[in-house]
Amino acid sequence: MIVVMGATGATGNALLHRLVALGAPVRALTRTPHRPIPGMTAAHQPPVEVQYADATDPRSLRTAFEGADRLFLAMANGPAQVELETRVIDVAAQAGIGHIVKISAPAAEPDSPVAVSRGHHAVEEHLRGSGLAHTILRPYAFMQNLLRLAPTVARGVILGTTGGAPCNHIDCRDIGDVAAAALTRPDIAGGTYVLTGPEAVTYSELAARLTVLTGNHIHYVNLTPDEMREDLIRHAHMPTWLADHVTEIQQLAVTRPETPTGTVADILGRPPRTLDAFLREHRAHFGQRP
Repeated sequence: MIVVMGATGATGNALLHRLVALGAPVRALTRTPHRPIPGMTAAHQPPVEVQYADATDPRSLRTAFEGADRLFLAMANGPAQVELETRVIDVAAQAGIGHIVKISAPAAEPDSPVAVSRGHHAVEEHLRGSGLAHTILRPYAFMQNLLRLAPTVARGVILGTTGGAPCNHIDCRDIGDVAAAALTRPDIAGGTYVLTGPEAVTYSELAARLTVLTGNHIHYVNLTPDEMREDLIRHAHMPTWLADHVTEIQQLAVTRPETPTGTVADILGRPPRTLDAFLREHRAHFGQRP
C-alpha cells in the first residue's frame, strides 16, 4: 500500500493518477475527505482509498499509515513545514512505513540563501537520521505556478527580479511520474534527484512566448528584490514569508545560474514536458485575443 500525502495538490494528484494507471494499491490522504479528489471517481480500478489525515494530528497520521509500507511526503511550504514534516516522518517510522519519497527543493543546504530550502535541508537530515529508506526529489519551479501570473499578464506585464537570468521550470505531472517510479521501482529508490524541464527560460523569453500565444503584447518588468517583495505583499496579497520566498528563489537564479538536468528523461525514458506545450494547454487561462 502506497500512501500519498498532498493528494489534492498539483504534484500529489498527478502522482495519484499515475499510480492508479500502474494498478498500484494507493491511499489518498486529505484534510477534507468529504470533498472529491480531483479527477478521481468511484469507478477507478483499483479503487483509491481516501482517508482523513492532518499533520498537526499525530493520531490521524497513525490511522492513515496503518498497513502501508510506502509514503509520498509533500506539503505546502510554510513557516511550520519543518515541524510538520518531521512529525510525519516520526509517525511513519513508528507505523512501520519502509520507504518515504520526499519532495524537497533545490539548494537544500544548511546555509542556503533561501529560507524554505534551509527548512527542506533540516527535514532531509531528519529523514536520513530516521533509518528509513528514502528518496529525495528536488524539483525546480512548477510550471503550474506560472498560472498565477495571469492577472498581470492580462495587464500586459510580467514582474520579476531575475534580470536576464534563465529559470528552470518543470511540469508537476513529470514530478508525479518520477515519484511513481521512485515508489515502485527498486532501481530508482534511494537516490537524490534534481528535476527540471528540458530548458531554462528567462522571464523576457516567457513574455515573448506569451505575446505570440495570446496575441497581446506582454513585456517583462525587472524589479529590485525590495520592490518585488513589496509588490507581492501589496498587490498579490502574499504573507510576508511567501513574498520573501518568491524573491529569494528568483534571486537564487541570478546568483546560481540554472541549467536543465537530464534526470527526468533518464528515469522515465522520455523527455520531460515542454514549457511551450504547457502554455498552449493553458492558453485560455492567460487570455487569448479574439
